[in-house]
Amino acid sequence: MEIKKRLQELAEPEYAAFHGSLLPGVTDILGVRIPVLRKLAKEILASDWRGFLDRASEGTYEERQLQGLVLAGAWRKMEPEELFARTAEFVPKIDNWAVCDVFCGSYKAADGKLSSQVWQFVRPYFRSSREYELRFAVVMALSHYCREEYAGEIFSLLDGISSEDYYVRMAEAWAVSVFFVKLPELAWEYLKENRLDDWTYNKALQKITESLRVDRETKNRIRAMKR
Repeated sequence: MEIKKRLQELAEPEYAAFHGSLLPGVTDILGVRIPVLRKLAKEILASDWRGFLDRASEGTYEERQLQGLVLAGAWRKMEPEELFARTAEFVPKIDNWAVCDVFCGSYKAADGKLSSQVWQFVRPYFRSSREYELRFAVVMALSHYCREEYAGEIFSLLDGISSEDYYVRMAEAWAVSVFFVKLPELAWEYLKENRLDDWTYNKALQKITESLRVDRETKNRIRAMKR
Protein backbone atom coordinates (compact mmCIF):
# COMPACT_ATOMS: atom_id res chain seq x y z
CA MET A 1 0.00 0.00 0.00
CA GLU A 2 2.93 2.34 0.72
CA ILE A 3 4.30 1.84 -2.82
CA LYS A 4 0.85 2.37 -4.33
CA LYS A 5 0.52 5.60 -2.34
CA ARG A 6 3.95 6.78 -3.53
CA LEU A 7 2.99 6.09 -7.12
CA GLN A 8 -0.27 7.98 -6.76
CA GLU A 9 1.62 10.96 -5.35
CA LEU A 10 4.07 10.86 -8.29
CA ALA A 11 1.38 10.48 -10.92
CA GLU A 12 0.70 13.12 -13.58
CA PRO A 13 -2.84 12.87 -14.99
CA GLU A 14 -1.92 14.60 -18.25
CA TYR A 15 0.97 12.20 -18.79
CA ALA A 16 -1.35 9.28 -18.02
CA ALA A 17 -3.65 10.39 -20.84
CA PHE A 18 -0.75 10.82 -23.26
CA HIS A 19 0.94 7.53 -22.38
CA GLY A 20 -2.37 5.72 -22.46
CA SER A 21 -2.80 6.76 -26.08
CA LEU A 22 0.36 4.77 -26.87
CA LEU A 23 -0.84 1.67 -25.06
CA PRO A 24 -4.18 0.59 -26.51
CA GLY A 25 -6.20 -1.53 -24.11
CA VAL A 26 -4.15 -0.61 -21.03
CA THR A 27 -6.57 1.17 -18.70
CA ASP A 28 -4.72 1.11 -15.36
CA ILE A 29 -2.09 3.82 -16.02
CA LEU A 30 -1.49 6.27 -13.18
CA GLY A 31 0.86 8.53 -15.12
CA VAL A 32 4.30 8.07 -13.53
CA ARG A 33 7.19 8.63 -15.92
CA ILE A 34 9.80 5.90 -16.48
CA PRO A 35 12.76 7.94 -15.10
CA VAL A 36 10.77 8.44 -11.89
CA LEU A 37 10.02 4.71 -11.71
CA ARG A 38 13.73 3.96 -12.20
CA LYS A 39 14.59 6.26 -9.29
CA LEU A 40 12.00 4.56 -7.09
CA ALA A 41 13.35 1.15 -8.13
CA LYS A 42 16.83 2.19 -6.97
CA GLU A 43 15.39 3.13 -3.58
CA ILE A 44 13.77 -0.29 -3.29
CA LEU A 45 16.96 -2.05 -4.40
CA ALA A 46 18.82 -0.32 -1.58
CA SER A 47 16.34 -1.69 0.97
CA ASP A 48 14.14 -4.79 1.22
CA TRP A 49 13.95 -5.52 -2.52
CA ARG A 50 13.22 -9.21 -1.99
CA GLY A 51 10.30 -8.40 0.29
CA PHE A 52 9.02 -5.95 -2.32
CA LEU A 53 9.15 -8.60 -5.06
CA ASP A 54 7.47 -11.17 -2.81
CA ARG A 55 4.58 -8.82 -2.06
CA ALA A 56 4.46 -6.81 -5.28
CA SER A 57 1.06 -6.04 -6.74
CA GLU A 58 0.29 -5.91 -10.47
CA GLY A 59 -2.75 -3.73 -9.91
CA THR A 60 -1.50 -0.89 -12.09
CA TYR A 61 0.74 -0.45 -15.10
CA GLU A 62 3.31 1.37 -12.95
CA GLU A 63 3.39 -1.43 -10.38
CA ARG A 64 4.20 -3.94 -13.13
CA GLN A 65 6.89 -1.64 -14.53
CA LEU A 66 8.37 -1.16 -11.06
CA GLN A 67 8.38 -4.88 -10.35
CA GLY A 68 10.23 -5.50 -13.61
CA LEU A 69 12.78 -2.76 -12.90
CA VAL A 70 13.52 -4.06 -9.41
CA LEU A 71 13.80 -7.64 -10.62
CA ALA A 72 16.13 -6.70 -13.46
CA GLY A 73 18.23 -4.52 -11.16
CA ALA A 74 18.62 -7.15 -8.45
CA TRP A 75 20.43 -9.72 -10.60
CA ARG A 76 23.76 -9.31 -8.79
CA LYS A 77 22.04 -9.79 -5.43
CA MET A 78 20.79 -13.34 -6.03
CA GLU A 79 21.88 -16.69 -7.38
CA PRO A 80 21.00 -17.49 -11.01
CA GLU A 81 18.40 -20.04 -9.94
CA GLU A 82 16.46 -17.40 -8.01
CA LEU A 83 16.84 -14.85 -10.79
CA PHE A 84 15.44 -17.20 -13.41
CA ALA A 85 12.66 -18.45 -11.14
CA ARG A 86 11.55 -14.89 -10.41
CA THR A 87 11.86 -13.96 -14.09
CA ALA A 88 9.72 -16.94 -15.08
CA GLU A 89 7.08 -15.72 -12.61
CA PHE A 90 7.21 -12.19 -13.97
CA VAL A 91 7.13 -12.76 -17.73
CA PRO A 92 3.46 -13.93 -17.81
CA LYS A 93 2.51 -10.65 -16.10
CA ILE A 94 3.75 -8.63 -19.09
CA ASP A 95 0.63 -7.36 -20.84
CA ASN A 96 1.88 -4.56 -23.10
CA TRP A 97 4.86 -3.59 -25.21
CA ALA A 98 6.10 -0.91 -22.80
CA VAL A 99 6.46 -3.19 -19.76
CA CYS A 100 8.10 -5.75 -22.04
CA ASP A 101 10.61 -3.39 -23.62
CA VAL A 102 11.58 -1.55 -20.44
CA PHE A 103 12.10 -4.84 -18.62
CA CYS A 104 14.15 -6.37 -21.43
CA GLY A 105 16.29 -3.28 -21.85
CA SER A 106 16.96 -3.19 -18.10
CA TYR A 107 17.86 -6.89 -17.85
CA LYS A 108 21.62 -6.33 -17.62
CA ALA A 109 22.27 -9.88 -16.45
CA ALA A 110 22.19 -10.70 -20.17
CA ASP A 111 25.27 -8.53 -20.69
CA GLY A 112 27.32 -9.86 -17.79
CA LYS A 113 28.79 -13.15 -16.68
CA LEU A 114 25.37 -14.78 -16.89
CA SER A 115 24.90 -13.92 -20.56
CA SER A 116 25.01 -17.51 -21.81
CA GLN A 117 22.70 -18.74 -19.04
CA VAL A 118 20.23 -15.94 -19.70
CA TRP A 119 20.13 -16.92 -23.38
CA GLN A 120 19.40 -20.53 -22.49
CA PHE A 121 16.55 -19.25 -20.33
CA VAL A 122 15.16 -17.01 -23.09
CA ARG A 123 15.30 -19.47 -26.01
CA PRO A 124 12.21 -21.56 -25.06
CA TYR A 125 10.04 -18.42 -25.13
CA PHE A 126 10.45 -18.31 -28.92
CA ARG A 127 8.12 -21.34 -28.98
CA SER A 128 5.42 -19.70 -26.85
CA SER A 129 1.97 -19.02 -28.26
CA ARG A 130 1.46 -15.98 -26.02
CA GLU A 131 1.95 -12.55 -27.57
CA TYR A 132 4.07 -10.92 -24.92
CA GLU A 133 6.11 -14.01 -24.11
CA LEU A 134 7.11 -14.06 -27.77
CA ARG A 135 7.83 -10.34 -27.73
CA PHE A 136 9.91 -10.85 -24.57
CA ALA A 137 12.07 -13.39 -26.40
CA VAL A 138 12.54 -11.22 -29.48
CA VAL A 139 13.27 -8.02 -27.58
CA MET A 140 15.76 -9.80 -25.32
CA ALA A 141 17.49 -11.07 -28.45
CA LEU A 142 17.72 -7.68 -30.16
CA SER A 143 18.64 -5.89 -26.92
CA HIS A 144 21.43 -8.18 -25.73
CA TYR A 145 22.39 -10.78 -28.34
CA CYS A 146 23.01 -8.85 -31.53
CA ARG A 147 26.36 -10.55 -31.90
CA GLU A 148 27.88 -12.62 -34.67
CA GLU A 149 27.92 -15.82 -32.61
CA TYR A 150 24.16 -15.61 -32.00
CA ALA A 151 22.97 -14.21 -35.32
CA GLY A 152 22.40 -17.48 -37.17
CA GLU A 153 20.41 -19.01 -34.36
CA ILE A 154 18.34 -15.88 -33.81
CA PHE A 155 17.50 -15.60 -37.51
CA SER A 156 16.37 -19.23 -37.43
CA LEU A 157 14.26 -18.57 -34.34
CA LEU A 158 12.65 -15.54 -36.00
CA ASP A 159 11.81 -17.70 -39.02
CA GLY A 160 10.18 -20.22 -36.69
CA ILE A 161 7.73 -17.73 -35.18
CA SER A 162 4.20 -18.08 -36.46
CA SER A 163 2.12 -15.28 -34.99
CA GLU A 164 -0.44 -12.82 -36.27
CA ASP A 165 -0.06 -10.65 -33.16
CA TYR A 166 0.89 -7.09 -34.06
CA TYR A 167 3.40 -6.55 -31.27
CA VAL A 168 5.19 -9.80 -32.03
CA ARG A 169 5.56 -8.99 -35.71
CA MET A 170 6.68 -5.46 -34.94
CA ALA A 171 9.33 -6.83 -32.60
CA GLU A 172 10.55 -9.21 -35.30
CA ALA A 173 10.84 -6.35 -37.78
CA TRP A 174 12.64 -4.26 -35.19
CA ALA A 175 15.07 -7.12 -34.51
CA VAL A 176 15.95 -7.52 -38.18
CA SER A 177 16.61 -3.78 -38.47
CA VAL A 178 18.88 -3.81 -35.41
CA PHE A 179 20.86 -6.74 -36.79
CA PHE A 180 21.12 -4.97 -40.14
CA VAL A 181 22.67 -1.90 -38.53
CA LYS A 182 25.08 -3.85 -36.32
CA LEU A 183 25.84 -6.89 -38.49
CA PRO A 184 25.03 -5.76 -42.04
CA GLU A 185 26.70 -8.58 -43.97
CA LEU A 186 24.91 -11.30 -42.01
CA ALA A 187 21.62 -9.41 -42.14
CA TRP A 188 21.89 -8.96 -45.91
CA GLU A 189 22.16 -12.72 -46.34
CA TYR A 190 19.19 -13.23 -44.06
CA LEU A 191 17.07 -10.77 -46.01
CA LYS A 192 17.82 -12.73 -49.18
CA GLU A 193 16.83 -16.05 -47.60
CA ASN A 194 14.21 -15.89 -44.85
CA ARG A 195 10.78 -17.25 -43.98
CA LEU A 196 9.24 -14.11 -42.54
CA ASP A 197 5.69 -13.39 -43.66
CA ASP A 198 5.40 -10.57 -46.19
CA TRP A 199 4.03 -8.01 -43.72
CA THR A 200 6.85 -8.56 -41.21
CA TYR A 201 9.50 -8.68 -43.92
CA ASN A 202 8.30 -5.40 -45.47
CA LYS A 203 8.05 -3.77 -42.05
CA ALA A 204 11.66 -4.80 -41.38
CA LEU A 205 12.71 -3.14 -44.64
CA GLN A 206 10.82 -0.01 -43.64
CA LYS A 207 12.55 0.13 -40.26
CA ILE A 208 15.94 -0.25 -41.92
CA THR A 209 15.21 2.66 -44.26
CA GLU A 210 14.14 4.78 -41.28
CA SER A 211 17.49 4.28 -39.54
CA LEU A 212 19.86 7.24 -39.44
CA ARG A 213 22.76 4.77 -39.46
CA VAL A 214 21.99 3.44 -42.95
CA ASP A 215 23.26 5.41 -45.95
CA ARG A 216 21.05 6.60 -48.80
CA GLU A 217 22.37 4.14 -51.39
CA THR A 218 21.74 1.21 -49.08
CA LYS A 219 18.24 2.47 -48.31
CA ASN A 220 17.47 2.55 -52.04
CA ARG A 221 18.64 -1.05 -52.39
CA ILE A 222 16.48 -2.05 -49.44
CA ARG A 223 13.38 -0.35 -50.87
CA ALA A 224 13.84 -2.30 -54.11
CA MET A 225 13.62 -5.56 -52.12
CA LYS A 226 10.02 -5.00 -51.01
CA ARG A 227 7.71 -7.92 -51.65
